Amino acid sequence: MFQTTRRVAVMALACGAAAAFAQSGGEIRIAHVYSKTGPLEAYGKQTQVGLMMGLNYATGGTMMVGGKKIVVIEKDDQGKPDLGKSLLAAAYADDKADLAIGPTSSGVALAMLPVAEEYQKILLVEPAVADSITGDKWNKYIFRTGRNSSQDAISNAVALDKAGTTIATLAQDYAFGRDGVKAFKDAVKTAKIVHEEYLPTSTTDFTAGAQRLIDKLKDAPGRKVIFIIWAGAGNPFKIADLDLKRYGIEIATGGNILPAMASYKNFPGMEGATYYYFGIPKNPVNEAMVAQHYTQFKSPPDFFTAGGFSSAMAVVTALKKTNGDAKAATLIKTMEGMSFETPKGTMTFRKEDHQAMQSMYHFKIKVDPAFAWGVPELVREIKPSEMNVPIRNKK
Repeated sequence: MFQTTRRVAVMALACGAAAAFAQSGGEIRIAHVYSKTGPLEAYGKQTQVGLMMGLNYATGGTMMVGGKKIVVIEKDDQGKPDLGKSLLAAAYADDKADLAIGPTSSGVALAMLPVAEEYQKILLVEPAVADSITGDKWNKYIFRTGRNSSQDAISNAVALDKAGTTIATLAQDYAFGRDGVKAFKDAVKTAKIVHEEYLPTSTTDFTAGAQRLIDKLKDAPGRKVIFIIWAGAGNPFKIADLDLKRYGIEIATGGNILPAMASYKNFPGMEGATYYYFGIPKNPVNEAMVAQHYTQFKSPPDFFTAGGFSSAMAVVTALKKTNGDAKAATLIKTMEGMSFETPKGTMTFRKEDHQAMQSMYHFKIKVDPAFAWGVPELVREIKPSEMNVPIRNKK
């Protein structure tokens, strides 16, 4: 009787130890470092919603891959580079994150890149856009599902780069704006760029900047365009209040979140190219995301929701291929050249710099009373094969 009881106790201890071991090794820990607060809060929150929706969709509602539970650890970088850097280090070291996703700001991303290399763990960048992230600041642990500045610029050049067009640019004076303008200038081959205007990210009064832009454009012949690259707070479209039409000057820009596109209603016919608009892509993943977002929030998914969803699709696609092995060496080998489905259709990680090659969408703005924003009507899909996106890393 004693021997039986002892045997049962030993078996119970062994089972308990085995269960504890299985539990400790039974998680895939993903740190999501993003602007939960700060100037890019609206973008960050959309990314988080998209990420969680995407993980749920990609795992069929189980949040499991290869028998392991996906655990998401949220970190608020507040849009501050030093904070983002320390939070990522803490996620890798203290929270034992297997990989990380984020951040929202390009400035924060650039601070975080060396941390991924130091800890030899994957950082999947979404949605920070600066070219240098997968360019001269890149390392092999960095992948990006978000579009880069060159993809934005090349697709917008499709709409604007025509003979007889004179362009001036208006952008924020930090990595996102300056990289965006550089990429746009590199992509424009026919039109003439006569001025670059950079303003602080906190700008609310655009009068002085707008006057400099007008002075550079007003006497130019042919089509005259101010191309705007802006993110976060402030409304650069206020420059239209200076009666640009009097000088025959148009405004052009890329896509944005729906609240920001409310001002687009004042510019019917405005052209540009966008990363995403919920009514444009036609594929099962987008249909599922749109339906789920309407069910959950009674509204359509937005620009950065699609990005978060895409990052989830990339991670789960890779983890399914590795049967849940989240070691960086395994993931790098798996993800290089990997294609995966997203709300935008198929994306593919380019082997040379781990940038996701993806479609962009040339649009014209239509005013529809049913919507509170200017509706981007598709002119045509610009496929990855049509965009000669430079490989800018030096590694």
